[in-house]
Amino acid sequence: MIDAQSITGLILAGGQGMRMGQIDKGLVTLRGYPLVMHVLARLAPQVGPIIISANQNAAVYADLGHAVVPDRLGGFAGPLAGLEAGLLACRTPYLLTVPCDAPFLPRTLAQTLAAGLENAAADVAVAWAEGRAQPVFALMRSSLAAHLSAFLAAGGRKVDAWQATLRSVAVSCEDETGAFRNLNTRADVDAAE
Repeated sequence: MIDAQSITGLILAGGQGMRMGQIDKGLVTLRGYPLVMHVLARLAPQVGPIIISANQNAAVYADLGHAVVPDRLGGFAGPLAGLEAGLLACRTPYLLTVPCDAPFLPRTLAQTLAAGLENAAADVAVAWAEGRAQPVFALMRSSLAAHLSAFLAAGGRKVDAWQATLRSVAVSCEDETGAFRNLNTRADVDAAE
């Protein structure tokens, strides 16, 4: 069994927030608190250390009390670049990734994915919910950093395409309806209020 302290949580907050009107999505307020704080509240009990991947407002994120890392690749290269930064900074055997705009993520995500990873002897366990893979909700071995850096250097930019090059397992996480809902737009946030 994988112990929670062996897992680093990575919150992906490095995007430009294009669909949110170029606002840093992690700092958009929902029910009085930034989205990133909702994600932290659900993630922190499931993991040991936490890292926030952010390419803007680093000082604001750092005030939350966790390490903040920017992408190594410039130009807002997408979540895979944030994942690489997290893997390079990770000091535990495993890394659990979640996006900053998913405030309802499952409270048992780490435990569920860890069981799937171990049972399949996989490199990465990807959440499966709402009829499809949820590639940014994933638990992986931190030893994959060099593999991901090589994939990015070769021009790869899609999370699911990288995961497809690994021993990967899809793990059913259907226990909470709407748990994987991303709040990508202001309308999504208003609806979640």
